[in-house]
Amino acid sequence: MAKFASITLKERAASQAATVMKSVQGNEIKSVGTVRNYEQALTRVAEQSLANNQNLKEMTLEYAINYLEHRGEVVSQSTLNMERQSIQCMMKHVTNKLEQNERLPAVQSERQQALESRAYTKTQVDLISQAQSERNALSTEIAHAAGLRAHELYTILPIAEQTPSERPASDAKFSGRDGVSYTVDGKGGLIREVNIPRELSERLESTRFSEAITIIDRGVNYTQHYDINGGNRWSASFSYNSNQQLGWSAGGHGVRHSYAQERMIELTKSGLTRSEALKVVSQEMGHFRPEITEVYLR
Repeated sequence: MAKFASITLKERAASQAATVMKSVQGNEIKSVGTVRNYEQALTRVAEQSLANNQNLKEMTLEYAINYLEHRGEVVSQSTLNMERQSIQCMMKHVTNKLEQNERLPAVQSERQQALESRAYTKTQVDLISQAQSERNALSTEIAHAAGLRAHELYTILPIAEQTPSERPASDAKFSGRDGVSYTVDGKGGLIREVNIPRELSERLESTRFSEAITIIDRGVNYTQHYDINGGNRWSASFSYNSNQQLGWSAGGHGVRHSYAQERMIELTKSGLTRSEALKVVSQEMGHFRPEITEVYLR
């Protein structure tokens, strides 16, 4: 026991990653460079997992997706892709959590998108939505007004029907906005409250299904209660019409970028300091870490 206790978390992570890659080296993967890259990526995965009392080989598909979504907030797309590929390799060839023809869903790096995004103005969002179908247009308006991620559009529910996860909440949260409280299922299963303007809420409620349906987007199942688009369908429509109307596209994620900047202006004008406003916006967007939200303001 004393000997085990002396091993650092990083050393344990490296050992677990090396054991996994030793199982596939020369058989499933012949490239020494690929093995080295995957082992380095799996070491990072194992280190994060061990910190949450999760051994690498015990990783479930659900945990892997949640892990990648959380990592997407803080690492670049290239780092995220490498970690996804290394986990996928392990699950296919070592732990058998994936069939040979299955893949882990691709996850977009939110940090990368935020760094690359250009915030849309209200006029630009209006031009895009006016060119879209009714279902996509409503999604665009809601995503912009509430700061939603693409997949969160599928998960909207009135707050009375789904209780938000317990997280810090400032008294200034949603201040200055007259809207209706809903919840969305964000990254890693976090249920957060969002505020949708009353006019948009009325239009949204007019699309409510009599019974919820299941939507599969990028390999993930979502329970959908409203007849609007989200995920890849909405993102593709947004990008296409942005290019058509403006000659460029920052992707659907750009409206989330816009939300952050607009709310910062609103809150600082109301008397909050920049630091206070940043904290509120981080809560509204589901980051709960101001340093993550900060990249949306560049």
